[in-house]
Amino acid sequence: MTAKVAFLFLGETLLIPHLYPIVEAVVEAAPALPVDLWVATSMHEALIGSWLREAGIGSVRIRRAPGFRTLSGYQDGRNPPLPAKLPTLFRLAPRLRGVPIIVCAEQTSLWLPRVLPMRARFLNVLHGAGTMMNRDDRRRRAAWKTIVPAEREREALAAHGIDPASVVVAGYVKAGFRHLTTARALFETDQPIVLYAPHWQRHRSSWWQWGEQAIETVISSGRYNLIFAPHQRLVEKATGVRNVAARIAGLPHVHCDLDSFAMVDGSYTAAADLYLGDTSSQVVEFLMRPRPCVFLDPLSVTWQGDPSYEMWSAGEVVTDITALDAALARAPGTHSTFVALQERFAQAQLGDTSGAAPARAAQVILQELSAPVCAEQS
Repeated sequence: MTAKVAFLFLGETLLIPHLYPIVEAVVEAAPALPVDLWVATSMHEALIGSWLREAGIGSVRIRRAPGFRTLSGYQDGRNPPLPAKLPTLFRLAPRLRGVPIIVCAEQTSLWLPRVLPMRARFLNVLHGAGTMMNRDDRRRRAAWKTIVPAEREREALAAHGIDPASVVVAGYVKAGFRHLTTARALFETDQPIVLYAPHWQRHRSSWWQWGEQAIETVISSGRYNLIFAPHQRLVEKATGVRNVAARIAGLPHVHCDLDSFAMVDGSYTAAADLYLGDTSSQVVEFLMRPRPCVFLDPLSVTWQGDPSYEMWSAGEVVTDITALDAALARAPGTHSTFVALQERFAQAQLGDTSGAAPARAAQVILQELSAPVCAEQS
């Protein structure tokens, strides 16, 4: 049976929690609706397939996209090597004929409606959150609808030429992701957990200047358990990250993760007691539940008043690495002065985090499928 909806799982694992909750919501609202999930690797196939089997979902097919890669050792959800995305997409396009709605969580897939005469309507789910997102990509204009978490994001896209009528404010879809791992059980001692999550882009990151010193400061204090879980792409950009992780991975109060699905499913931001970072959007997810933050500024950024650095108002900003230990020690005691601002910031960036966003996104799909024009196309 031809699918009425197709979801594209062709990218990195970090996209999965922004997309899969909508699959579950569509199935819950319309159990008999034929749905296809196109996957790029055996990792995607195994991980997503396990969730479908656990839930007893039979109306959803997992289908292998052209260029599908069978990989060994990635069944646990480690970020896999992907086939080239553009050849995959253009070879996939003929197989999507007759599918009324196609859902994706990245911009690469929007090349299809941008350059090909496709009848399908593309629903783009904005992944990630924060004030440093790229919003001026012209591919965004090829989407029929874009799902965003909050009104502020609709306004930001409108300022970059996106029709506000095509943008649906639904809340934060990832907040409805139900397949988190348990991170607090990683440590034998019940010390506060510090999550250090440096950004992957050098001009926005603390890693190149201060990364190793920051890690050593947390470890040598003896006061904390440390989760070192940077953005997945930092390993691509900074070749020494794996060496640093290998040196500290065996220490009793340290957990390093450069690959697993827990890096992207929200497990670590949920488990941590204190966030240490720079400009990574992980801080926005962390602030769904206000907690102490410390930010690292090795580049001496003039950040006050710059909307891109709004998250730095949510905690102390360290401009001298030798002051980090004292800042970490102060953070719990001074947190009360930041709570209200953290709540406003998280609300402005993420909107509703109750877990209802996937159902709202599913309703956009189902309402369109019931419309006369869409019914004729399908």
